[in-house]
Amino acid sequence: MKDRKYQIKVLNKIAPVGIAKLNEKMFDIGTDIEDPDGILVRSADLHGTEFGPDLLAIARAGAGVNNIPLEKCSEKGIIVFNTPGANANAVKELAIAALLLASRNVTGGVAWANSLKDTEGVAAAVEKGKSKFAGCEIRNKTLGIIGLGAIGARFGAAAAALDMHVIGCDPFLSEDAQSRLDPRIKLVESYDELYAASDYLSIHVPALPSTKNMICAETIAKMKDGVRILNLARDTLVCAADVKAALESGKVACYVTDFPTEETVGVEGIVAIPHLGASTEESEDNCAAMAASELDDYLRFGNIRNSVNFPNASQDLENNVRICIAHKNVPGTLAKITNILSDHGSNIEHMLDKSKKENAYLLVDLDTVPEQAALDAVAALNEVIRVRVIFKKNSIIPGSKTP
Repeated sequence: MKDRKYQIKVLNKIAPVGIAKLNEKMFDIGTDIEDPDGILVRSADLHGTEFGPDLLAIARAGAGVNNIPLEKCSEKGIIVFNTPGANANAVKELAIAALLLASRNVTGGVAWANSLKDTEGVAAAVEKGKSKFAGCEIRNKTLGIIGLGAIGARFGAAAAALDMHVIGCDPFLSEDAQSRLDPRIKLVESYDELYAASDYLSIHVPALPSTKNMICAETIAKMKDGVRILNLARDTLVCAADVKAALESGKVACYVTDFPTEETVGVEGIVAIPHLGASTEESEDNCAAMAASELDDYLRFGNIRNSVNFPNASQDLENNVRICIAHKNVPGTLAKITNILSDHGSNIEHMLDKSKKENAYLLVDLDTVPEQAALDAVAALNEVIRVRVIFKKNSIIPGSKTP
């Protein structure tokens, strides 16, 4: 056992307000850390990265984690954090802009106006040519929102304030989240009902195998003629080829995406925004601060908040010693662990065990240091992925068990 600082490797540019959350007396922070305990990352691709045995956690300053190998991290007991809601206001504001860009051909009109440079009689030319950029108003139109999380809910409330009729569908909406929804947002029971009623459709769901190409020829056929589709979530949610075909037929009037691809740039009817959803100073500060706080709370106290691969689990560290155990969500595992600790004379003062799909996480607080033999026996269980010990004074016992 020895006192040492936690080693934090920073990838990409992390806002200084986030770095400031990590006390320099307890953390060494830099881009050249060789054997990190934690990683702070934004968009760097970690899929080909070999993780050292000391790596305990990765904190993503943003919501999406498709740049992180989640399965690999879970197998090694590496906790992966994201920052849900930290960039919600920024994306909401861009979604409002997307509504207007989908309604009025502002981008086309601006490009055309700029093309008149060095032309005589610009004002007259503008008055003559502006009619081809005419659009429609959003007032009294129906906006359908798929996914009513932090962004979708805020966007719905903003659209309602702009005199739109707002409907939403989210099969995974919790009772608590539903109770906090703006009352002007009407919930519908199915995506099909939402498709049929919406003049505008906005998607706010994560990129998962189950959501890939959820907007495609089949679902577009269920929508109103002239529907306008907004996608500020992920490019894989929408089948670009099917949207392009629907634009050509007139079924879709406009498609606005914040994720340009080879298929969507330079296409008439598609407004491709260069991934600006979270690109505000405020959002970058919020994401960095939240990611750093999550990393700090986990490394120093073992608490998990906003993990995407392990359950949330946190409690005050009131006792002298805490054992943190990442394990598989298998019946009987908790009993095996507590029996081992009891057999080796450890008295459990507080305990918290939470599960998330196939993974689980256990906090065990003791008054006395457990025997090394007890820790070795727990780590040797087939169901246990990783074991580490934290002391209230922030000393740690380095070492863990990974497959």
